Amino acid sequence: MGKLENRTAIVTGGATGIGRQYAEALAREGATVAIVDLADCEAAAAEINSGLGRKACLGISADVGDEAAVKGAMARILENAGPIDVLVNNAAIYSALAPVAFADIDVAQWDKVMAVNLRGPFLMVKHAAPTMIARKCGKIINVSSGTAYKGMPLMLHYVTSKGGILAFTRALSRELGAHNICVNTLAPGLIKTEGTHANSGRTAAARDQVIRSRALQRDGYPADLLGALIFLASGDSDFITGQTIVVDGGSVNT
Repeated sequence: MGKLENRTAIVTGGATGIGRQYAEALAREGATVAIVDLADCEAAAAEINSGLGRKACLGISADVGDEAAVKGAMARILENAGPIDVLVNNAAIYSALAPVAFADIDVAQWDKVMAVNLRGPFLMVKHAAPTMIARKCGKIINVSSGTAYKGMPLMLHYVTSKGGILAFTRALSRELGAHNICVNTLAPGLIKTEGTHANSGRTAAARDQVIRSRALQRDGYPADLLGALIFLASGDSDFITGQTIVVDGGSVNT
């Protein structure tokens, strides 16, 4: 029996990349997983279901930065999968961003990054947490980044949004602790995915420097994140809240 049998989980941005790996890992541990994404979510759910040989995932198309869309997605999830046990706030704008000096960041682009990377988690919690509060249990996992600790030039909008996630977790954990809901952050370092490959011109220059900064001097892969994810989603972490687990091979020491 998996650690998440008979539980319902949501993974935002779960159709591709690391989010897809999160969704599959949760499903393999027995959870029913709702993949909330703008595109390809139904295809991703179908592929995971085919691989597992059971209906473990459903795809819900929604913009996490739009409150009406989030409310609609939550209604569909509750109808088709039941009350929420685990919420993974993974959706974020990153790989599509080109490096740009802070003074040249377009205001509309700044607002778009904040809408997805910060308003998205807020809206998902706002509309998922009531089902957790009613049942006095739940796990919320907010995905930040090691760059929030170290800084990163030419990506001020992204790094700022991920720093906000750390504060979001700390404050939210204080509010939801009374309801026995754990709120923690998972902060990956540089991870090799199709997104980083698509931006190889940007990441190649940083890769060697990042690896040299690590105690474990190798590339990080999505599979390296899954143990921490399942730990934070399962009963193994029932007395842990308001914390951040940085998974980056020891580049950041918390």
